[in-house]
Amino acid sequence: MNKKWTEKCTCENFQQNEDCEHIGNKVLEEVGMQVEDSMGSYHIANTHIEEVGLGVGDKDCPDCKVGVGCSKHYIKDGDRHDRYKEEFLPRVEINQVICGDCREVMKDIPDNCIDMVLTSPPYDNLRDYNGYTFNFEGIAKELYRVVKDGGVVVWVVGDATIKGSETGTSFKQALYFKEIGFNLHDTMIWEKDGCIYPETNRYYPIFEYMFILSKGKPKTCNQINDRKNKNFGQKIDRERKSRLADGSFIPTSSFGSNKKTKEFGVRYNIWKFGMGGMKGTKDKIAYKHPATFPEKLAEDHILSWSNEGDIVLDPMAGSGTTLKMAKKNNRNYIGIEISQEYIDIIKKRLL
Repeated sequence: MNKKWTEKCTCENFQQNEDCEHIGNKVLEEVGMQVEDSMGSYHIANTHIEEVGLGVGDKDCPDCKVGVGCSKHYIKDGDRHDRYKEEFLPRVEINQVICGDCREVMKDIPDNCIDMVLTSPPYDNLRDYNGYTFNFEGIAKELYRVVKDGGVVVWVVGDATIKGSETGTSFKQALYFKEIGFNLHDTMIWEKDGCIYPETNRYYPIFEYMFILSKGKPKTCNQINDRKNKNFGQKIDRERKSRLADGSFIPTSSFGSNKKTKEFGVRYNIWKFGMGGMKGTKDKIAYKHPATFPEKLAEDHILSWSNEGDIVLDPMAGSGTTLKMAKKNNRNYIGIEISQEYIDIIKKRLL
């Protein structure tokens, strides 16, 4: 018997215009074989059924890269492949941008399936994002749920100064992330090359925080080695020491005279990127968004905390910089943005 998809689900709920659990509202035209019986509710709507096995779809198998229906990994001893639920999303497609409230959209993403998050949320009403606001605590909890063990969230944020005092919102958010289970793996700094409104009674503010939040120990850390060593080529002949609690030192390692200083060392955790004036991106359309961050900032974090083929999420995608850099560097991406105006910007930048 040929197996094929019908365009509409034939279950009783669907016929009565009620919610139907069958993904994509499609079933197999075979007596007694419903979607939930044959493949489970995690099958993606745009995959298809093959004559042998239960369907090589158009999504890659996370192990063999052949397809979700490969006989080796998807159907094994009659059981659904365990990683299928973890790696592929039932209602949120990868490599797409979705218009909606990210807290609600993320509810359609399974637990523990996102490798990395890179985003910059609206903060302290410093910018008008078409009048939209966001529920920080609700978003933070959803991020913790969807990020894999070992996954990383890069949270780029700053503070407003109101009535002579910085709000401290960034610190409050970092501490809340810790409360719900994240590690504050690193507090990095984005140093800008200038400020718009110089202060007259304080030093000029030219930085934002980049909190690196990890769910357990980060599974990926590809350190960037581009810091020029001033002692490049010189022989290393010294002893390294560590200071104890009482102030004394103990030797930890020593170097023989046969070793030389490398030309480049690991970058420090203060990153300097220009902003505005076409320095962050050459995409003129991106500047229709009120608060972009530099493409190079996004790219360097993506290269640092993810690998090719990983899924990178930006739940507040803005002008789409994270998504553009994920695509450029062979990562899968999911973008969520509540404003249709900004969605239109993103789609043009992803072409």
